[in-house]
Amino acid sequence: MKALKQFLAAVILCFGFTSAVHAIPPIEKLETFKGAKAYLVQTKSLPMVDIEVSIDAGDRYDPEGKSGLADMTAGLMKYGARSGSGLLNEAQIADEMADLGATIALSVSGERAILRIRTLSREDLLKRAVQLAAAMLSEPTYDPQVIAREKQRTITNLLEAETKPEYVLEKRFKKLVYGAYPLANSPSVKSIGAISAADLKQFHQQFYRGDRMIVSIVGDVSSMQANDIVQALLKKIPQNGAAINSLPQLSRSPIEPLAQREVQIPFDSQQAHIAMGMTAVTRSNPDYFPLLVGNYVLGGGGFVSRLMSEVREKRGLAYSVFSYFSPGKDAGIFQAGLQTKSDQGSVALEVLSNTIAKFISDGPTPSELAAAKSNLINGYPLRIDNNRKLLDNVSSIVWNDLPLDTLETWTKQVEAVTLEQVTAAFQKYLAMDRMKIVVLGAQNK
Repeated sequence: MKALKQFLAAVILCFGFTSAVHAIPPIEKLETFKGAKAYLVQTKSLPMVDIEVSIDAGDRYDPEGKSGLADMTAGLMKYGARSGSGLLNEAQIADEMADLGATIALSVSGERAILRIRTLSREDLLKRAVQLAAAMLSEPTYDPQVIAREKQRTITNLLEAETKPEYVLEKRFKKLVYGAYPLANSPSVKSIGAISAADLKQFHQQFYRGDRMIVSIVGDVSSMQANDIVQALLKKIPQNGAAINSLPQLSRSPIEPLAQREVQIPFDSQQAHIAMGMTAVTRSNPDYFPLLVGNYVLGGGGFVSRLMSEVREKRGLAYSVFSYFSPGKDAGIFQAGLQTKSDQGSVALEVLSNTIAKFISDGPTPSELAAAKSNLINGYPLRIDNNRKLLDNVSSIVWNDLPLDTLETWTKQVEAVTLEQVTAAFQKYLAMDRMKIVVLGAQNK
């Protein structure tokens, strides 16, 4: 055990100083197993493997009145599972991960639940880590005592979050932008309290199956080993199941008078928190790259962005201001925001709105476009310079049904963006009379 810990420490030290990637490794499609798609990127620089299982079981599938169910279904997997050797409680699972020097993490986003494994590629350690993750993925126990404890912890965290302006702002902003789409709903004390062990087991049985999964692997394994990993992970997962109701279409934000699309929320805060945005594009949309490059100019480029210049540099209204597109497989939004002094909320909102409106109308200048493309292209190697970042990219590519050569063509697609494309894309997908606005904590003057 001591030797293993010393070896792991050396690996981690090396990992921290991995040099930038010079050659972009290809994404290899593996054999389909239990209806699940699987992909591999081989990297030999370190004896490590990063594995992700993406499940089409995100927050958007929470039933009415039980927001938080998807998150709890995934989160409670690490607190108990059935393995080939019997029941494993949370202490035993934690001890096994510590003994392996591995991590197994679970998370849930709007679209999907994600299980991630990071382990050494040494055969015995890799096999044990995969077996442990497979038990958590396929046969979680959902012990009633653990459920009661975690529900109470979640409720306590929700009550605390309600005292934080950032949380209240984002919760209200989601409701306003998503409208009738399921992602408009957020967990509440009532919805968490309504979740039962039967709900968790039913949700897991309904959604955690092969035809709703994608496995992505990055690391020091061969194609044959990767196929073995996929089969070991999904061995006890059912291939399919009963039909699942289709989600409603995420509609474009409607044109509304300002009074109907702006929400003022009183809040005891010295800062006014402002969010502005609307529904936008999916990741597979052909206009993704013009919007990406354009937004770097508008608000995604940090201190060199148009919003930073107008809001901070010229007027000193905020320390930070941002804008971004958050595209997914089936839904996407555009959001901009800032924090400012409470009595400057109205002025800051006006500057934010005017700057975005002008950019939609006129687009970037030639010099701004050139600088944005240069920054994005030159910074691209830093997006894929280790296994974890590679896995993030591979996961996004395969989840969003993008071409498998996207890693290789990304910079070319950025370079090909023109001024006309940026302006046309912003005018096509964004409009000020469709923007939803939430202002929290500002004093009306």
